[in-house]
Amino acid sequence: MTLSTSPEKNSEKISLHPRNKHRLRYDFGALIKACPELGSFVAVNAYDDESVDFSNPEAVKALNKALLKYFYKINYWDIPDRFLCPPVPGRADYMHYAADLLAEANGGKIPRGTSVRVLDIGTGANCIYPLIGNHEYGWRFVGSDIDHEAMRTAQHIIKSNGDLEDVLEYRFQDFPTTIFRGVVRPGELFDLVVCNPPFHASEEEALASTRRKWNNLGAKPTSKPVLNFGGQQTELWCEGGEAAFVRRMIDQSTEIATRCLWFSTLVSKKDNLPAIYWALKQTKAKNVETIEMSQGQKEKME
Repeated sequence: MTLSTSPEKNSEKISLHPRNKHRLRYDFGALIKACPELGSFVAVNAYDDESVDFSNPEAVKALNKALLKYFYKINYWDIPDRFLCPPVPGRADYMHYAADLLAEANGGKIPRGTSVRVLDIGTGANCIYPLIGNHEYGWRFVGSDIDHEAMRTAQHIIKSNGDLEDVLEYRFQDFPTTIFRGVVRPGELFDLVVCNPPFHASEEEALASTRRKWNNLGAKPTSKPVLNFGGQQTELWCEGGEAAFVRRMIDQSTEIATRCLWFSTLVSKKDNLPAIYWALKQTKAKNVETIEMSQGQKEKME
């Protein structure tokens, strides 16, 4: 979640995409009206401004519920405590930059509507990209995951927002090391692939990252801090970390190279880019774009 450190009450988050609904500071009055449970987590901070404790997972989840309901008309959204609770402004940024990519092949005009098909690799329980992407651009999504509980949770979110059942589809991936095979059906075409890969190579690395976040938030450190945005193994870490995951994704993308216009992914660490560029060169990718996105305390690449 983008964390403001400025005392200016009306400051704009210019690091976010120009179409991002979250560039202005949160109107907590409106958000609480949309989602009353958020009210118990809002307090006045050191800058005499209303905010929430971003080191508190329950506060982050309540804020997400309010943002999704107020801005994206998602009347029901909830996930089990152990699953990743994504920062909505940053995830919305990804969708807007992805829309710009699709516009490049459409005469500069962003394609909208259900004719645009997007494959979300590792949708997770939160289903965040399909929810935002469909609301903002009307796109149709297929989401995949290797966790049965995540799939059940995401499907419950979709069914609880009834008008989404025709445009959001979830598919289980039976083989954890396989990304496209078994999910993409014969002859199926996609305009875009999006992915939020496991960023870390181990639980220890994920916890170290969390400790740094807690320090930046001014929270009291613990021997094993709670992940304020949640997340479990398949969401946060995998063997080799994000570099290995993205390289595998690039390699396997050749299986459906002619059936998707853009393959994209978030990359949290710039140090991983050389290996990713090398993998793209090996697969003879026709066009490669790197887009800097400043999200919270990270700059991410697409």
